[in-house]
Amino acid sequence: MLPPIIAYHCNFSTYGFWMPNDPRGSWSDYVRCYDLFIAAGEATATDVTRSAAGKRLAPDQKSRQAAGRTVLAHPKMIFDERQIQAVGRGFAKAVGEAHFRIVACAIMRNHVHAVVLRHSRRIEMVVGHLRSRATKQLGLEGLRPAQPIWGVGGWHRFLHSAAEIAQCVAYVNANPRKAGLPAQTWDFVTAWGGAAS
Repeated sequence: MLPPIIAYHCNFSTYGFWMPNDPRGSWSDYVRCYDLFIAAGEATATDVTRSAAGKRLAPDQKSRQAAGRTVLAHPKMIFDERQIQAVGRGFAKAVGEAHFRIVACAIMRNHVHAVVLRHSRRIEMVVGHLRSRATKQLGLEGLRPAQPIWGVGGWHRFLHSAAEIAQCVAYVNANPRKAGLPAQTWDFVTAWGGAAS
């Protein structure tokens, strides 16, 4: 029997970034859009707990992925630096409202990584609150595009130990630099000191 869940490594994407039938695997066991199903195939649900973002695709997988993107109803959502900062301000509002404890956060151009300590709300509700406040903040700052911002669903890895949390914190904190973005420091992030209480 596993020890109790004490935190989550959450990954949720912007619209069009990681589709439910991505050849690398996805969070979904169902493709809701018929055109997407026809273009790129069935859902690719996986229970793998490591990121597949860097996985190299075979040529046929690349073409399948590209075919799926051609049927999207809107362009892919890619944040610019001003939007990244606004999303961060929205997350800060959510943290202030619900007292989430986020110990690492990377807001990338097309997805977000966060390590969130266990809360009384289900992690899906925590992520929904973060996304909602970020969307509202983009609107308040005149930076909200006339298209969907977030993809459906997301991926959550359950963390059972301080060592797992520390590993995920290091991974999340390294993400912006790996992608060529400036290092990120957010006021709503609580430094991880090894205790989840």
